[in-house]
Amino acid sequence: MPRLLPLSLLLLAAFGTAHAAPTPITIEQAMADPDWIGPPVESAWWSWNGQRVEYTLKRPGSAVRDSFRLPLAGGVAQQVADDQRGTLDAANRVYDGSRQRMAFVRNGDVFVRDLRNGTLSQITRSNERASGVNFASDGGVIWKVGNNWFHWNPRSGVTSQVAQLKAEKNPADAPKADVLRDQQLRTLSTLRSDRAQREELREQGERWRQADPTRAPAPIFLGAEVEIVDSVLSPDARHLIVVTKPKGYEEGRGGKMPLYVTESGYEEAEDTRTRVGRNNPEPHAFWLADAATGKVQALSLDDLPGIATDPLAALRKKAGKDPLKGNRPLEVMSEFMGGGIRWNADGSQAAIMLRANDNKDRWIATTSATRTKLESRHRLTDAGWINWGFNDYGWMPDGRTLWLLSEESGYSHLYTQSGSGKPRAITSGNWEASAPVLSADGSSFYFLCNQKWPGDYEVCNVNANGGAVREVTALDGVEDFSLSPDGGQLLVRYSAPYLPAQIAVLPSSGGEARPLTDTRSAAFKAREWVQPQMVQVPSKHGAGHIWAKYYGPEKLEAGRQYPIAMFVHGAGYLQNVHARYSNYFREQMFHNLLVQQGYIVLDMDYRGSEGYGRNWRTAIYRNMGHPELEDYLDGLDWLVETKQGDRDRAGIYGGSYGGFMTYMALFRSPGTFKAGAALRPVGDWHQYNHAYTSNILNTPDIDPEAYRISSPIEYAEGLQDHLLIAHGMMDDNVFFQDSVNMSQKLIELHKDTWSIAPYPLERHGYTRADSWLDQYKRIYKLFEQELK
Repeated sequence: MPRLLPLSLLLLAAFGTAHAAPTPITIEQAMADPDWIGPPVESAWWSWNGQRVEYTLKRPGSAVRDSFRLPLAGGVAQQVADDQRGTLDAANRVYDGSRQRMAFVRNGDVFVRDLRNGTLSQITRSNERASGVNFASDGGVIWKVGNNWFHWNPRSGVTSQVAQLKAEKNPADAPKADVLRDQQLRTLSTLRSDRAQREELREQGERWRQADPTRAPAPIFLGAEVEIVDSVLSPDARHLIVVTKPKGYEEGRGGKMPLYVTESGYEEAEDTRTRVGRNNPEPHAFWLADAATGKVQALSLDDLPGIATDPLAALRKKAGKDPLKGNRPLEVMSEFMGGGIRWNADGSQAAIMLRANDNKDRWIATTSATRTKLESRHRLTDAGWINWGFNDYGWMPDGRTLWLLSEESGYSHLYTQSGSGKPRAITSGNWEASAPVLSADGSSFYFLCNQKWPGDYEVCNVNANGGAVREVTALDGVEDFSLSPDGGQLLVRYSAPYLPAQIAVLPSSGGEARPLTDTRSAAFKAREWVQPQMVQVPSKHGAGHIWAKYYGPEKLEAGRQYPIAMFVHGAGYLQNVHARYSNYFREQMFHNLLVQQGYIVLDMDYRGSEGYGRNWRTAIYRNMGHPELEDYLDGLDWLVETKQGDRDRAGIYGGSYGGFMTYMALFRSPGTFKAGAALRPVGDWHQYNHAYTSNILNTPDIDPEAYRISSPIEYAEGLQDHLLIAHGMMDDNVFFQDSVNMSQKLIELHKDTWSIAPYPLERHGYTRADSWLDQYKRIYKLFEQELK
């Protein structure tokens, strides 16, 4: 069981000692099932009284996640028995206004915990999954199941259906004009009588429903021409904001991915996503619905600034496309991105975060039960694209002021905004604020910050009125955090380069963090590792400097030149140069092996990476693969000039976006890298998804030049060095077709210095140790043959 350790000893074990020789590692060990390392703490949350924490760990040799409880007063963690799981609290909870009760959803059911005495009340027990749980202004609880909203009254104990949303025609509405129907009713009295009796029954039933307080209200009909995207009920249970999209909106042609290794023994096919530009996301419409009467009113978007101005007009004209007419189509920015719909506590105002489908604008707009327009409260516009991160927002306790994250200064910072006035910056500087949480009393914010250097993440605190930002933790690699129910303590999930995520507690006012877990195996803890050095590589291309991780021997041998391996992280917009445990922990162990075998390694946060502000993020707009390659060429120069790197023995590799960049490096700078491994690589951005690609390259119909400039297949003629392509054949993110197409292109170009390794049972993120081992043995063999 996890045991308590002094934080200094835990961090020392995680980072290693300064002069201990690294423990030799084999490629088999580095690519083994990560169970040998020990499971990270994947999620953690407070118990209701703040006296213990609950968390989940992956079970060794299994996909099952077990739950554990750990008392803070002392003792060891205990696995929660199957018959005790009904006593667990949950990570995602909401508190009432006095913070005396909390509500949460567990296993799809709604629960309320009284924080004064610990009483747990189960509100629902169903196979339907509840969501959107919140406290009602009358002290009850509201939630939805599908498109149905419910309210639980704690005094009566009654659960009422407040609203039932239907994407159907209202049966009370008059039918469309039809000459034949009119003729039938005019000439046949029996039909007229039958219809009159049906109408009388319906009208009487509706009068009885309205007069009877024990009855649920009638369904709210939104019409048969729409599909319901989302809805949120006001805390007073009187009104809903509803989001719809057109029914049958043409989503574009999807794909069929063949599956060859199957349980049936027959080849099968799987439906896959559409490609970028096959059709834009569905335009959303917004409605205000009265829960009692069923009245629905459209919310006008006309007052949103810039709504009718097309930022892509010039590109559209150049491509010979018709100009955009009317308002630009919008969508509600999803909860996943930090957006969504937020009612204030008394239900008098609702805020909606909206995003233009062209990716250039984000609005926060508000409305109330007396308005039929959305009033803009904040507009963030970007000539590149609006970030899919840093969009958190909400209401301050006064119910009139909004708090929000915005990149308007060039970095993500925290703001408050009252009425239609200018937002007030609560934080500022060349660093990023993220994941803000109001303190229990609403007087300050806790959030993640990277003030000291871009890869050092701490929990910070600032007064809600602004002022000095204070670092509450000193852990370097904070992953996330949560406040205890009384607001007096912080539960922090943190990590280090060789320490998978663990948990610690400390007072919310600051102080020494007390670690609660160390889930690493004895075998992993016993090893010494090559510590990554966080370095700043000077840019010769106007980018200032590029943060990177350098792996090398503790002392370079005089007169020796070292072969070079350069790693490219995936996702593009991702940060890998940080003090946390890397998503690329296998690659980090592989880098230990390379150093052990005489290489030096550089892993760079190239332009486009996360953690460095808006300009760094958008430097690749309409030009993917070009600034990033400049950064890697600068990294190569730095290794040669400062680390005795051998320019004539340099290799490069990476997966996904890293595979794309490996292509660009070998194709666009032939002779620079003697070997490259492109893993699950994008070869042609026309083949990738809409949500990611259209942000950076717009769509192929209006910006074909951006796709030509950014797609490796356009540069394949440049290949002269040795290339390994490796790809999972079941990849539903970057399709295996990308690598098949690239193979055909290289065949047509009569290239003979490349090979391809397909993995029949792998998707984008490999899950099988055999596949990891096979792939990295090939990379290692390639580097040994071409760089040694």
